[in-house]
Amino acid sequence: MISDLKTASNAPAENARTLERALGHQIRQMRRERDLSVSDLASAAGISPGMVSKIENGQISPSLSTINAIALALNVPITAMFTAFEEKRDCSYVRAGQGVVIERRGTKVGHIYELLGAALGGELVVEPYLITLQSDAEAYTGFRHAGVEFIYMLTGEVVYRHSGYDYPLKPGDALLFDSEGLHGPAVLVETPMTYLSIIVYQRA
Repeated sequence: MISDLKTASNAPAENARTLERALGHQIRQMRRERDLSVSDLASAAGISPGMVSKIENGQISPSLSTINAIALALNVPITAMFTAFEEKRDCSYVRAGQGVVIERRGTKVGHIYELLGAALGGELVVEPYLITLQSDAEAYTGFRHAGVEFIYMLTGEVVYRHSGYDYPLKPGDALLFDSEGLHGPAVLVETPMTYLSIIVYQRA
């Protein structure tokens, strides 16, 4: 048996959103919207309250006839029972040169930020930037914000400072740090320069 292919990431496997859990969530939501108790729904569908409770908690796989009886009791088509299982996954696609050029707080002259994508939902915010420091850019080490930041150097050369320590970055070098510490380019060795900056923080 061939095992599932995985990336090199140590991220934990996704908790599968099973059909049973999604179905139970949908039934509970519809029942509450109609101000029905578990006993009310059970009586109308001709099943036991314990069965309804187990279905709502995703503990069992109800038969099609049971699902149909619940749908009739809730006065909805049986297909409405499965809408919660239709999962949506975010995807942001940006063509080359079409990122949104923005001005972040603290952005200095000659520092260009091009936003390469945006997460549409979820608990974490991910902001990928292509940062360009032009020949007239000035060094600035006063950036500070929530989360963590990853930098990957593409062109040029810079001495990047984080929390009082300096790190020389050339193309191919990377830096990952707690972005609540003061940070920024301390010495612009070779301009213009570009680097990828990915900022990740908890959504407020």
